[in-house]
Amino acid sequence: MGVVVSLEDNKKRPEASVEPLVALVAADMDRVNALILSKAGSDVTMIPEVANHLISSGGKRLRPMLTLAAAQMCGYQGDGHVKLAMAVEFMHTATLLHDDVVDESDMRRGKLAARKLWGNQASVLVGDYLLGQAFRVMVEVGSMQALGILSDAASIIAEGEVMQLAAAKNMATTEDEYLAVIRAKTAALFSAAAEVGPVVAGSGRDAEAAFRSYGTNLGLAFQLVDDALDYGGSSAQLGKNVGDDFREGKITLPVVLAYRRGSDEDRAFWKRCLQDGGAVDGDLATATELLKKHDAIATTVERARHYGAMAKDALAPFKDGPHKRALVEVVDFCISRVH
Repeated sequence: MGVVVSLEDNKKRPEASVEPLVALVAADMDRVNALILSKAGSDVTMIPEVANHLISSGGKRLRPMLTLAAAQMCGYQGDGHVKLAMAVEFMHTATLLHDDVVDESDMRRGKLAARKLWGNQASVLVGDYLLGQAFRVMVEVGSMQALGILSDAASIIAEGEVMQLAAAKNMATTEDEYLAVIRAKTAALFSAAAEVGPVVAGSGRDAEAAFRSYGTNLGLAFQLVDDALDYGGSSAQLGKNVGDDFREGKITLPVVLAYRRGSDEDRAFWKRCLQDGGAVDGDLATATELLKKHDAIATTVERARHYGAMAKDALAPFKDGPHKRALVEVVDFCISRVH
């Protein structure tokens, strides 16, 4: 069952795209991809097999593109941004390998999750290997500040994972508590990816703060849209099965809102399905109807728009140019995925 959420912005401008950003960083991204393949190698055969299964399975590589675009926009000359972008992608890939084990997910980016092919132990250990490789490359760049930002992000992401685990199946989770989880679990890496661009370019505190804010708010918007798509999108948009959050008992913002706004009968339904793990065939359709009834999807998208507007505002001090326009359009693209 699909949920179509009308976006007023789409009536005023052509459909937003990530392509302008892709075009601007294409040459550097080729270097990042070559470095990714190089650093994913190992004499231990299973490591490149597991790593390349996920690395080669698609994904827009948005986070490393943010690093490249931010560095370019700040006039950076050198190859440090390429190495940092590779490190960002390895951190992201490692978290996906770990997430799929924690969440017991079967699919990732339209393919069987690595854990289904090689097992949970291999997925966790290869994720650890990629994190190690990421930090080795960060050290090569020679920027203690960039190393500090990305290592802080690694710790924050892990905290977010534990916070999510603690909140799992807890119907008492509040909107503020949920936002704290995704601020750590998702937005922290977007923020770090964007901030290390001006850091390596030596652009100063104002530029660093601006890109940190841009990344954080883009990450929040991105995750909230993913939450909405889990109940009304497609597998192609999500890169996993629609309804996975529901089947895994995850308490996401649409559920938090519908639970708060619902009747006692509605709340009993959510408790049975998510808190008690008693979901049966047909319950996903009922859940989607309840979300629509209480405007939970629409409100989630409104929250995403709010953070998207903050991301755009963060770039306001920078002069107009192709990089700024592309980064602003990425915000619109992330939000327009729900249409």
